[in-house]
Amino acid sequence: MTRRALIGSGLAALVAPTIAAGAETRPALPLQLKPDRELMVPVEGGRLYVRINGDLSGPRLPLVYLHGGPGSGHAGLLALTALAEERAIILYDQLDSGRSDAPADPRNWRVERFVDEIDAVRRALGVERWHLGGGSWGGTLALEYGARRPAALAGLIIQSPLVSTRSWIADANVLRRELPAQWRATLDACEGAVRPSSDQCVAADEAYLIRHVWRTPGDPRIADYRKTMPPNAGEAVYNGMWGPVEFRATGTLRDYDGEPLLARLDGRRTLFVAGEHDEARPATVAGFARRVSGAQYRTISGAAHAILRDAPERYLPLISGWCRRHEAATA
Repeated sequence: MTRRALIGSGLAALVAPTIAAGAETRPALPLQLKPDRELMVPVEGGRLYVRINGDLSGPRLPLVYLHGGPGSGHAGLLALTALAEERAIILYDQLDSGRSDAPADPRNWRVERFVDEIDAVRRALGVERWHLGGGSWGGTLALEYGARRPAALAGLIIQSPLVSTRSWIADANVLRRELPAQWRATLDACEGAVRPSSDQCVAADEAYLIRHVWRTPGDPRIADYRKTMPPNAGEAVYNGMWGPVEFRATGTLRDYDGEPLLARLDGRRTLFVAGEHDEARPATVAGFARRVSGAQYRTISGAAHAILRDAPERYLPLISGWCRRHEAATA
């Protein structure tokens, strides 16, 4: 797996519970681990796995939420199914991720093709209007989709986004400099010509990840669900589009710049979100929001990058309220 995927074992399993004291006593969310409906949707390059919880024809508009990575898959978004009594929740695995087809063809690894997947899913489900959110790389796709100004879009949530590789690397370097000296030195050595042991590099990586990617052990039900996913799903697309090193992009996203797209968003229906300890730093994400006239920004306290893992009890009510207000305003 990618270096980021190693979190959850080793050092992180020991340290994360300490950072997130009290997380074990969080009330259990009413997750719906089993989908009400699932299907495979044809797109350019293959087929996508799509799952739905809730009633697509219900009184409230559906919410589709895009996973990060590239390659992370939908499992980390299952907390959203707690909202399925209110509205339909649509989750899917992007091509080369999760349960979707995995042709591992670099010709498919184009931002615009991943954006085209979104409406392919909407059309397959017969959805006329919906809300759309996305986190991390999913936030990139949410930005790109919102910039197209689709008539189907009622509300847009851009969470912890990669808006440009330049700004992402700048944030990572700021946070890296704040690590204890021993971890900074190890990370530098792991990117040098003479590398320390693999265990040392993994431990240094995790020292960063448990501060800024996720700070809690997460829901054990979701951890068990992850075990049902295909092994190594998403590794090829992650390494191909980003690269094997967390702090340096060497793949097809190395020169990505979506900042000009900010001016194309409809700010009245756009919410930017970051976690308090996010690797997409709150100051940076709030700065992007200020460049979108009428957009709003929220920080989720106590959370790092994986907000739905760290603070679902704070993030889910924000999502629910945002969707309710914006479907009423645009009905």
